[in-house]
Amino acid sequence: MTRTLKALIAATALTAFAAPAAFAQSSSGGAAPATPMQVHAMAAQPALNLSAYGEVRVAPDMATITFGVTTEGTTAQAAMADNARRMQEVFAALSRAGIADRDIQTSGLNLSAQYDYVENQPPRLRGYEASNQVTVVINDLTKVGATADAVVSAGVNQINGIAFGLKDPKAAEDQARVLAVRALQDKARLYAQALGVELGAIRSLNEGGGYTPQPPMPVYAARMAMSDSASTPVAAGEMSVRIDITGTYDLGR
Repeated sequence: MTRTLKALIAATALTAFAAPAAFAQSSSGGAAPATPMQVHAMAAQPALNLSAYGEVRVAPDMATITFGVTTEGTTAQAAMADNARRMQEVFAALSRAGIADRDIQTSGLNLSAQYDYVENQPPRLRGYEASNQVTVVINDLTKVGATADAVVSAGVNQINGIAFGLKDPKAAEDQARVLAVRALQDKARLYAQALGVELGAIRSLNEGGGYTPQPPMPVYAARMAMSDSASTPVAAGEMSVRIDITGTYDLGR
């Protein structure tokens, strides 16, 4: 094969190899040939996840008392009738004590059969027991003890407990929120200083907790008779309102 023929074949092969690239360039409107895709790994921004809380103690301004009347009778009708009569007296005593109707709510009404159990013998029906539970909200804490005494004198023979609370907890919650944020900021600055990095902006902030009414605390099941001049002492004390928060801060490198 002559040298001229070899050169011609090589040129033809080179033209055929370059044709697809040229076609791609012309079909894309003259754009530059595509280059291989390059993937760059991006390092995550350092972050600081922290939690803090704010807590304030405030005096309660309301109380809730749950009490009831339990009666027994040889028949269900007798037990319920006796219970209804005594509960009417209790409602009248609450009215005399200055408790509004909207602050009185029936929270339980039960009727159950009562049996005597003797070994090796079938249960023997003794009678029936009726129970009526009432929850009362007292907005004047100076009347808590006197109200308890009044209903006991009227026929209440079961007091399940007393709970103190706040009519409007927003002010206490807002104060706790401010304390929680300050605590979170102080903690974040401390960590950043200890790490030797710059503290960035806060990325997220979440809240938890808040005001939760206290569960009833046992007081007494029945009360001994006392003189009219005396009343059951009740100490309201203070209650805690707590706000929990979590936050994420950006950190400098």
